Amino acid sequence: MSLPGVTKEASSVTGPAFSSLTRSTTLREQALEALRAAITGGRYRPGDHLGEVEIAERLSVSRGTVREALRHLQQEGLVTPGARGMLRVSQLSPAEVRELFQVREVLEGLAVRQIIESSRRAEAVRALRQAVERLREAVASGADLEAKVEADLGFHLLLCELSGNTVLLRTWRQLEGPIRVVIMSASTERREVAMAASAHLPVVEAIERGDTAGAQAVLHVHMAAAVDQLGAVDGDQAGS
Repeated sequence: MSLPGVTKEASSVTGPAFSSLTRSTTLREQALEALRAAITGGRYRPGDHLGEVEIAERLSVSRGTVREALRHLQQEGLVTPGARGMLRVSQLSPAEVRELFQVREVLEGLAVRQIIESSRRAEAVRALRQAVERLREAVASGADLEAKVEADLGFHLLLCELSGNTVLLRTWRQLEGPIRVVIMSASTERREVAMAASAHLPVVEAIERGDTAGAQAVLHVHMAAAVDQLGAVDGDQAGS
């Protein structure tokens, strides 16, 4: 059953930059999800121009619908205005990548402290160990890049969720889009280093010991290493 306003042909659009539109509440939400997935999945690269006409034709929706979706993505930090007001996929400078991960470190460091202070620390440790194992399996099995990124960010998202701090979690989620763009922009070798399960397990072990300072120190090293790996420019890679 197709949605009102979406033709049968539009429901099966599978152009190089987009996943097909599926049923959703509104056309705007469909367009928003398709564009967000195209950007965070690396099908659009940092600095790529996002033309309303081209996108509208590819998704078989109005330019107004595309404009609303792009405006929302601009609020998420995934899209920025370029020359003559043209919208482009955000391209973070090395300094911006460093600042992004500094804020992320503060948030996750607070999450670590609140997990350790929680009466459910043992349960949290079990969940985090499972998340580390999912990441290890994704990397070892040669899963596609998106699966690896999901497993990597899934660990950090879980860390924030287990803190029980809804403001912390909401703030972290606001950083997630730019973080994904940074990861997808790096070279394969640099991404693999940043997403290694061995870099995540020491955080869990420190939480298990109740060592707040130790866990935060491990996070600091992990985030600094991620900046070194993901914030560098590799040849023709946009090292956001």
